[in-house]
Amino acid sequence: MNHHAELAVYDFLARATKGETDMAEGIRKQVAADVEAALEKQFSSGPRDKFKLRMSNIGRPTCQLWFDKNEPEDKAPFPPHFLMNMIIGDIVEAVFKGLLRAADVEFKDNDKVTLELSNGTKINGEYDMVMDGKVDDVKSASPWSYNNKFASFETLATGDSFGYIPQLVGYATAAGMDVGGWWVVNKANGEFKYVDAGGVDVPAVLEDIEATVNYINEDKPFERCFDAIPESHYRKPTGNLKLGVECGFCQFKHKCWPNLQTLPAVKSTAKNPPEVDYVFVDPQYLQEGDDG
Repeated sequence: MNHHAELAVYDFLARATKGETDMAEGIRKQVAADVEAALEKQFSSGPRDKFKLRMSNIGRPTCQLWFDKNEPEDKAPFPPHFLMNMIIGDIVEAVFKGLLRAADVEFKDNDKVTLELSNGTKINGEYDMVMDGKVDDVKSASPWSYNNKFASFETLATGDSFGYIPQLVGYATAAGMDVGGWWVVNKANGEFKYVDAGGVDVPAVLEDIEATVNYINEDKPFERCFDAIPESHYRKPTGNLKLGVECGFCQFKHKCWPNLQTLPAVKSTAKNPPEVDYVFVDPQYLQEGDDG
């Protein structure tokens, strides 16, 4: 365990499972109020498509932000389950904070902050909590992300396509506090852990934030951030090109790559092969089908 509060919550849950303790009525009501506020936010905040730089997107690739600002009409719509996923994340945060309170862990709840950059641009956001004088975020994660992306700060830093690190650094800097880390909850089974971000290079991250904001505010020409990558099968190149993981969730990937085809993995022999975003597919594989 990486944080004293982890042990406190695990101990509370162990005792609660045995019927040795409960969650106080006041804490239960706070959890319910937090969930109600989240539902109001998700359902009553109006359209989501109006672009602005905010703490939750300043760490995203500049190519995504460029499209979001300049060509929003080409943005693929959110799938219907997107809103459900957002609600699940809000509920996880509310319940986890309830567990912290029930375990007698002291923290300061969420608050709105503004990060002012050297050029005068102001970026607004709302952090999740402050514990031990450090700003923390609560994230709900898929099993894969829980075990791989959030394995450590270092692994997250190698593939932070959602910009979680700049987001946390922005919150902490705006609040005038130290960077804490992430409380990560596995949505599939309820596991949770703390991922410490104390080793982050804050000045370097802030420099990247400044560069991103300048690029977007100055309306510079579009530049693609990522190249297509060669596909391999059993470590042998197929000659096909596909999108990297950074582009997989981008709502502008079809605009950015007009020839994009989402197909079952052309060399897979699985009964239900995974789908792959191909930029180029050698015609021989399309002719071979599943016999390749």
